[in-house]
Amino acid sequence: MELNKNFTVSPSAPLAVIYPTAQDLAVPKSKKRSRHFLLLLFILTSIALSAATLGIIIKTKNNNVFATSMTNASVINISNGEVKTTTTTSYAKSLVDLVTTEQIMNYLKQLQIIANKADGTRATGTIGFNNTVDYIHNYLVQNTDLQVQRQYFNVASFTLEHNPIFVSYINDIKTNYTYETDFLHLVHSASANLITPVRVTNIPNFGCESSDWQKAYPYPADGSVTLVKRGICSFIDKSDLAVEHKAVALLLYNDGNIGSERFQPISGTLVEGTTIPVLFLSYEVGRKLTEAVVNISTNVSVQINMTVKDEPFQSIANLCADTPTGDKTKTIVVGSHSDGVLDGSGINDNGSGTSANLALAYNLDRLLKTRHYKNYPYRVRFCWWGAEEDGLLGSIDHVNKADNTTEIGERLQDYIVYLNFDMLGSPNFIFGVQDGETANQTTIPSRAVPGSVKLTQLFSNFFKENNLPWTKTEFDGLSDDASFLAVGIATGGLFSGADEIKFEAERDYYHEILGEEQSGGIANIAHDPCYHEQCDTVQNINTFAYTKMVKAAAYVLEYLGQLDDLQQWLYPPSQQVKNLTPPYNSNTRKHFLLKQFYKKDDI
Repeated sequence: MELNKNFTVSPSAPLAVIYPTAQDLAVPKSKKRSRHFLLLLFILTSIALSAATLGIIIKTKNNNVFATSMTNASVINISNGEVKTTTTTSYAKSLVDLVTTEQIMNYLKQLQIIANKADGTRATGTIGFNNTVDYIHNYLVQNTDLQVQRQYFNVASFTLEHNPIFVSYINDIKTNYTYETDFLHLVHSASANLITPVRVTNIPNFGCESSDWQKAYPYPADGSVTLVKRGICSFIDKSDLAVEHKAVALLLYNDGNIGSERFQPISGTLVEGTTIPVLFLSYEVGRKLTEAVVNISTNVSVQINMTVKDEPFQSIANLCADTPTGDKTKTIVVGSHSDGVLDGSGINDNGSGTSANLALAYNLDRLLKTRHYKNYPYRVRFCWWGAEEDGLLGSIDHVNKADNTTEIGERLQDYIVYLNFDMLGSPNFIFGVQDGETANQTTIPSRAVPGSVKLTQLFSNFFKENNLPWTKTEFDGLSDDASFLAVGIATGGLFSGADEIKFEAERDYYHEILGEEQSGGIANIAHDPCYHEQCDTVQNINTFAYTKMVKAAAYVLEYLGQLDDLQQWLYPPSQQVKNLTPPYNSNTRKHFLLKQFYKKDDI
């Protein structure tokens, strides 16, 4: 199905108009009627052609805002000496055609305005986040017939009573470190009151396995402050192992690799109720301490003072909007997270996904109300998740509730497929397609894998058909698709890149296909140098890449929506389904969803 093909009405052949000459004007009265007829024909022809031209201009102007889903064109017919003007109608043929750069960038500009009025952030729990949810809600209620609802969940909240204090002693030489410049605390870290300096020991090999902790040097982890390099596994994995091996505190430090977040200290999220203090050090501080610790001739100890005060839980909103048509027991879920990080406006991460989802919802609602667009037999549910940056909390809560309800249309069994859109407009972009074959088939319910692989192929088809490059990216458990994949729902999605480096081979591949006009980007810098930074504003968006990615999203949604039997397409009955223990439930630690089902890189 060529969903991206444009259909137009060819204009009629131009009419030959014969102007009267001086000799013609001298003809007898009996022939003046023919002259009058020709003059009338000329006038009517000019009016008709002007109307057709005006129709094209109006259509072009309104196409970007989707004022209508049809285009009128005038056609002139001459029969038996009579001039007749008829109107033909060309209807929008696909959801892809309705995606425009102007539309999606206008949504992003609104999110930027919201961030600007909220101290430059749209992070969960801030006025910027709340206003983002209000904007999406009000826009959909005022401009669509979608059924819009908010779903609330609680997120733990805390404050620091003072900036944490971190001091090191290397052979009795004291160094005071600066909060935010040299180190940060991690969310859900415990308080610390290490007034007496405590010895420091190094954990080799990134500290992702129990065997690493058993090789702690020069002291056992038990009773020590442990020093662990970023990488391979999540902060949660490392902190869990630190607790298991009775460490007094955990000092994570950056790895110094090429990338926008690889040298400075960064913030992160741990499991609620973490029982030890956890700090994240800059690469320079971590390197200095590590070199001293592993040197047998030096003695290293640290002091940490940090008071974390628990606050009342915050009530955070997910927002979902349903098409009023389609079987609600057969639901396509389209999701993106609506929050950003504290350190920026969050326009690429993830205003780009938020706005893409909004465009899909608005345009599909319009199309489904026309007589000439094929109805979907499935309900489509568009969702905007809160607190993704805090550990996928919004989507996890939604899945938990769906797994525990008996309300028809809200049950997990009513969901057929999940599409996730997180970061679609990176400036040094890739056209990233989530690769279903990289899902961990030893732990993820196997029923989800064949459909996820098919979704990878379907997204890839859009780029193939449009002569665009694309890159398969791993399911890494770092976005809301993890919540759905972990419970056996086929998932797919797009990703334009974060702080990963675009190497020369990748740049050359993109350049070869895109050519000089768009280029292949810049080698040896991140796909998004502004990832989780203050510079993640509307100026950070590559509009060419962003538009193509949203069109790819529209292509896949429409293809799935118009299939006669989506269930059969995604979950063929011949496949072997492995019955596994449910991955998590609402009574377990929420972050275990990530811990159990994904090999994670640097959360």
